[in-house]
Amino acid sequence: MKLQQLKYLLAIADNGLNITAAAERMYTSQPGVSKQLKLLEEELGMQLFTRKGKSLGGITAAGHQVIERARIIMREADNIRSLASDYYQEEEGSLSIATTHTQARYVLPDIVAEFRKRFPKVGLNLHQGTSEQIADMVAANDIDFAIATGSGDLFSDLILVPSYRWDRSIVVPKGHELTTIENKLTLQDLARFPLVTYVFSFGGQSSLKRAFEDEGLEPDVVFTARDADVIKTYVRMGLGVGIVASMAADCADRKDLQVIDAEGLFPRSTTWIGYRKNTVLRRYMVDFIQLFASHIGPQQLEDIRRATSQEDIDKLFDASKLPVRGGCNEGVTQAA
Repeated sequence: MKLQQLKYLLAIADNGLNITAAAERMYTSQPGVSKQLKLLEEELGMQLFTRKGKSLGGITAAGHQVIERARIIMREADNIRSLASDYYQEEEGSLSIATTHTQARYVLPDIVAEFRKRFPKVGLNLHQGTSEQIADMVAANDIDFAIATGSGDLFSDLILVPSYRWDRSIVVPKGHELTTIENKLTLQDLARFPLVTYVFSFGGQSSLKRAFEDEGLEPDVVFTARDADVIKTYVRMGLGVGIVASMAADCADRKDLQVIDAEGLFPRSTTWIGYRKNTVLRRYMVDFIQLFASHIGPQQLEDIRRATSQEDIDKLFDASKLPVRGGCNEGVTQAA
């Protein structure tokens, strides 16, 4: 039994048992209404109307009782919709987010500030960790949103919304040998120096390592950390050449570090925001998604809701159409 069948049943009763008039009221076809009525009667195992040839002659005793209960059901369905609407509109609650240091330090501050202006009564809880640690928080049901880059295999239970793309930047002390290279920097240039970069994922081969291997090179990674600020600290100490996400190349770093664009040296990365498949998104949750992923609008969220697989969602947001986030004074570049 479907709500749509009950709607048709009530439309017939309210339109003088005229199926054609009922179909017009429901903006559908007369054969469609007749078919659904037949299916409903077959499922219930009883006639709801008496027949006069192809027309309906009257409502049976059982039909009167079913119609009465159908009205109650439809009223309750409307109440549930109203309840859902009220729940969606609520501007009080809490939002727990798990993400990496780079997102928390360099991307989220402006977003959180704007979110707080819009929803001052919503409590925000921010947790930081590696992709594996974020996946553990998801499994423990401790968070509402996860924000990470790649590692999709760790989050198969989430809807992952592609949010933006980013490249890497090279950070070195001012006057470093790499800053004197006139041509565009190459992996061969980098391979001559010890490297300081992010902790490699345990869930698969690092795209950074793979880029060197594809060129037949073995990078000398002397130090890894999950915190871009820690990486830059050790670059300042002279431990090695830093490789960080482009948005982590902060303007304040230019006082004693030089930043070299590494676009094209490594595969461009995609950051996503994810939530559980059964999540009922409240208004403030929708606003947060749209603040974080600037290309997401009401239609895109509806398309995501209707998608049957992560592959379908990824197709909705072709990588070439995603915004690209840069570092100091570069901000977010919208795709053409």
